[in-house]
Amino acid sequence: MKIKFVLIMLIAISLTSCAGVSSKGIFGTGVSIAFDPRSVGTQIDDSIMQKNLTTRIVLLDKKYIVSVKTKVLDGRIFLTGKIDDLEDKLRLTKLAWETDGVRSVRNDIKVKEEFNFRQSAKDILITSQLRTALILNNEIKATNYQIDTYKKKIFIYGIALTSDEKDEVIKEAQEILDVKDVIASILLVENLRIQKN
Repeated sequence: MKIKFVLIMLIAISLTSCAGVSSKGIFGTGVSIAFDPRSVGTQIDDSIMQKNLTTRIVLLDKKYIVSVKTKVLDGRIFLTGKIDDLEDKLRLTKLAWETDGVRSVRNDIKVKEEFNFRQSAKDILITSQLRTALILNNEIKATNYQIDTYKKKIFIYGIALTSDEKDEVIKEAQEILDVKDVIASILLVENLRIQKN
């Protein structure tokens, strides 16, 4: 009886440890591995770089754990969030550039201003509208894109399978009402260091 129980427990543990993995990170919704055109090796390298950078940022100041977000795609680092002063932004940019394996750094961190509920609600609405538009568009793999909106400016990060897909994502963003600007940091699969075979 005990042997059966032990065998059932071992089978249950081995089955639960086979759960799928997605590349969710600090941004919350990440690039889905099922659609991620990066090779597994590149994904691992990017994940290690991101964890390394996040640790160094938190060691610099614990308040950044909530206020600063990082994303690494193919060795390119993207920083977003809100901080107290410009000097902090420069310090974080320097820290990102000092990360092993970095190819480029895009710092879209904003210096904090007085909280504006109306503006924040509008930004959330814009982000939701674009996320919905990307999901509904059959020419776009929506899971490959991260969207942040700040003061009606949309920041898009991700990987496009083709230049047509990239153009389609930007077009969808530009069509949203009240958007002031679209800043797209979209990499093409053909420009990645290593791709899936």
